[in-house]
Amino acid sequence: MMVAIDVAELMAQIKAAASQVLSKDVATLRGFSERQLKAIAQQAELLAKGIVSGGITEETRDFFLDSLEDMALNFVKTLRGLLMVTIEKVWNAVVAVLWQALENATGLRLAAVD
Repeated sequence: MMVAIDVAELMAQIKAAASQVLSKDVATLRGFSERQLKAIAQQAELLAKGIVSGGITEETRDFFLDSLEDMALNFVKTLRGLLMVTIEKVWNAVVAVLWQALENATGLRLAAVD
């Protein structure tokens, strides 16, 4: 005998599973991004002071500008990677909820999400 799936309840469970993953990962992302953005901003401040004071000369300015640009690029690449991991975690959580609902309704054993 099939057990009916309560669509509203299933929607609530999916939202809860996704929110749980997101709330944990968003806190991690927020902490990472704040630290990295502070470091990048501080590096820009040091660069500006060095240019104004003459400590960073015309010959070395491009090196320091490139380094700052690399910091920004590495930040974005790392953030992108972290976001991809978060998206996969949300997907896994949503599919786990769906599989559980289908198992409960049909009695079938479905393969776990990797």
